[in-house]
Amino acid sequence: MIRRVTAPALFPPPTYSHASVVEAGTKLAFLAGAVPLDEHGELVGPGDPVRQAEQVIANLREQLRVVGSGLEHVLSTDVYVVSSEPSVLSAVWEVVESSGLSTGPHSSTLLGVACLGYTGQLVEITATAVVPERTEDGR
Repeated sequence: MIRRVTAPALFPPPTYSHASVVEAGTKLAFLAGAVPLDEHGELVGPGDPVRQAEQVIANLREQLRVVGSGLEHVLSTDVYVVSSEPSVLSAVWEVVESSGLSTGPHSSTLLGVACLGYTGQLVEITATAVVPERTEDGR
């Protein structure tokens, strides 16, 4: 269903693929940016990009669950981090890797940005995922 491609002529990416190919007719989910807010709309981990990344992954899991998908079906992400420091971006990427999100591996872009939508927000992840077909027994 998903073919993950690493272009042999390009530098091999450490934990992601250059492209993901999906056959026509597959159901896809295009997710809004997962943000580090809890169920009450409160910012989780003020000033802590790693804690915020953990909350973002938890929220992304929930977004995927409600559409019948999961982290293992993610094709592509954009990871936004409010920082210009490569070490901060790397720390957030370590959370992404440890979540299982990059198991595919999926195609991803990691970006340092000036600001995000909520006051104090340091991390946001957008994703595109396959929604697998369900069999008659629900699997």
